[in-house]
Amino acid sequence: MSWDTIRLDRDGGVTTLTVDRPDRLNALNVETLDAMEEALDEAADERTRVLVLAGAGDDAFIAGADIGHMTDLTVPEAQAYAELGHRIARTLETFPAPTIAAIDGYAFGGGCELALACDFRIASEDALLGQTEVDLGIAPGWGGTQRLPRLVDDETARRLILLGERIDGREAAEVGFVGEAVPDGEVHDWVAELADALASQPRHAVVAAKEAINQVYEAPLSAGLAHERRMWSGLFGTHDQREGMTAFLEDREPEFE
Repeated sequence: MSWDTIRLDRDGGVTTLTVDRPDRLNALNVETLDAMEEALDEAADERTRVLVLAGAGDDAFIAGADIGHMTDLTVPEAQAYAELGHRIARTLETFPAPTIAAIDGYAFGGGCELALACDFRIASEDALLGQTEVDLGIAPGWGGTQRLPRLVDDETARRLILLGERIDGREAAEVGFVGEAVPDGEVHDWVAELADALASQPRHAVVAAKEAINQVYEAPLSAGLAHERRMWSGLFGTHDQREGMTAFLEDREPEFE
């Protein structure tokens, strides 16, 4: 499939979904969101070992949702728009492979919320991030109020959400909003290195471990531990489990599927 506002590129086991509206700072209009939903569905196959989310151009990762579209929404229309954003964020969160947000430039509002739904976030030191919805008379509506406080301390989350503060990549790394802040112009090289490392890992084990980690935020400890036991034992008998352990005993590099 092809779309006007996004690109889906495959390079070995690494699939990159790029929001391609650089003239609008990659803002997410309805057409783009619909295309992203289709593209994520297409990308969710066994060829994809890692999914990278990126923005086109040099100025923005994703500057946010489409304010022009939102201005005159009714409550039911706003609900439908929120549900669309939530579906995409949830798809990233549960995607059957690790996901990486390559944050270069502006990442505001809905752009931040999609980054928060990824497993890894790498930002340029000069990137600007923020949950800026309060400046528009609204609040985060695609998961920001729930995912951000799970990454940073409570007061930092409240300052970012209630005051709409912007922080650069360096500070974002310091407070735990992103995993790494890297020199300007080097984000995609760092992301490629991380993606290659993840793609070389045993696929079934990585997917199962991701599902188990997600349980931390969705279930009480007892249920999460029960899920982990089932996940761990279910990996036995797979090619990667037998190959990984045999290679260890034979003192050689494993050849995972």
